Amino acid sequence: MTNPPIGARSLLAGLVVGLAALTGCGETPPSEATSAGEADVAFAQQMIPHHEGALVMSEMVLERAADPRVRDLAERIEAGQRPEIDLLTGWLTEWGAEPADGGMAMEHGEHRDGAGADPDLLAEADAAAFDRMWLEAMIAHHQGAVEMAEAEVADGRDREAVDLARGIAETQRAEIEEMRQLLADLGG
Repeated sequence: MTNPPIGARSLLAGLVVGLAALTGCGETPPSEATSAGEADVAFAQQMIPHHEGALVMSEMVLERAADPRVRDLAERIEAGQRPEIDLLTGWLTEWGAEPADGGMAMEHGEHRDGAGADPDLLAEADAAAFDRMWLEAMIAHHQGAVEMAEAEVADGRDREAVDLARGIAETQRAEIEEMRQLLADLGG
């Protein structure tokens, strides 16, 4: 058997390289590159009830808050976290994992219905005191979410989940700073 001429070998090599590039040969398939690990599943299972607690707290604000800036913040928190709950729920289904059970919120000493805020105290507080109490409770709640997100960034395997965790940590750190400023403005 004779070797093909050099020009034909170059053409053949180019075709092989081109075909490999088109088919993704030699690269990690997307399904493997984004497969979820234990940390990813735990992150989703824990963040869903955590976000649900924030939604309950946000609903309280819409009913009780005196300061429009607190209402605005609660509306933004709700608008940001509802879609994340849907996304996380979809991932758990996609990964064949059990849905969230609310256990993480309880581990942090948080009430599922108020994320650390005592609902009775909030119900009895006047509007100005409510705003301060809510901000203090939401700061603590957000700090818990930042910790969970940082754990996902450190240990997660699924790129999308890690990216979401980074976004959650960044957003919630900014909201913590905003809440601290609001507390200072409200004399708290």
